Amino acid sequence: MITTGFTITDLRIAVAAAVRAPSVHNSQPWRFRLRDGGIEVRIDPGRLLPVSDPGRWAARMSCGAAVFNLRLALAVAGTPAEVRLHPYPQDLDVVARLVPGRPRPATPAERDLYAAVTRRHSNRAPFWPDPVPADARWRLVEAARAEGTWLEMVIGTAPVQAVAEIARSANRVLERDPDYRAELAGWIRTAPAVDGVPVGSGGPVGEPQDLLPQRAFGVRTRAPGRDFEPEPLVAVLGSTGNGLTDQVVAGQALQRVLLTATDARLAVSMFSQPIEVPRAREQLRLALGKYGTPQMVMRIGYGQPGWPTPRRMVDDVIDAVR
Repeated sequence: MITTGFTITDLRIAVAAAVRAPSVHNSQPWRFRLRDGGIEVRIDPGRLLPVSDPGRWAARMSCGAAVFNLRLALAVAGTPAEVRLHPYPQDLDVVARLVPGRPRPATPAERDLYAAVTRRHSNRAPFWPDPVPADARWRLVEAARAEGTWLEMVIGTAPVQAVAEIARSANRVLERDPDYRAELAGWIRTAPAVDGVPVGSGGPVGEPQDLLPQRAFGVRTRAPGRDFEPEPLVAVLGSTGNGLTDQVVAGQALQRVLLTATDARLAVSMFSQPIEVPRAREQLRLALGKYGTPQMVMRIGYGQPGWPTPRRMVDDVIDAVR
């Protein structure tokens, strides 16, 4: 038997998980609404990044990650959702609509990933030298594949150096734009806030010897000898296409990969600079020799617990029930 629709209680429980999804600059570009028994996820036009994300790629990725958290919360509650992406051709800001599917108990994997939702956050600090074992890498690759995307592990000094140079070059392009720098600065928080990146969560200030580019969120200098790892495990998430729906799918896959990493006690930081610069994105695809479109670059490893970023309250992101 399929239930008639989700309730406001279902919505609130699910949104409490959804708001823990990642977003560029912790901009949290999402809103949620209960409409005709279904939960809708909409891009919040007031929280877009017009300079670094003029095409709304990052907003759709973030909303896709929120959709995955919604799916987990609803599955753990006993009513998995059926998801339709971009359900209204006349309103593409609604990226997804979730309606109740057939009730069933949550699987152990769903419970494990749901338990990781509140523990997941980007770790921008240096990682320990411990290598990520093959079985953990396999789990991450399978997590991406389960959502219809691919995850390419970049192995070897030369390939990692090539990806790092693409990322650094893209970062230089972005930082030459004063509007980009002003937009980034607008999301740095030096006082308690419900969004943006607190300076304490921003990681250490970047230095010339760093392999991968750090955004200028933090103010902490690192201790002597506390450099970033010289040969990090780098992974690139990609999708078969790059349409609006492909980007939402990639966001769901990104969150599944991140939660799988958290469940495996791995730390992750993300680098979107080579995705934000079109030429760099194409260079990255060619360097990997992959079909499709790169959607996110990640650094994966083991490290001390990082500093989570704040989130808005559930009531602040829910629109009136319709």
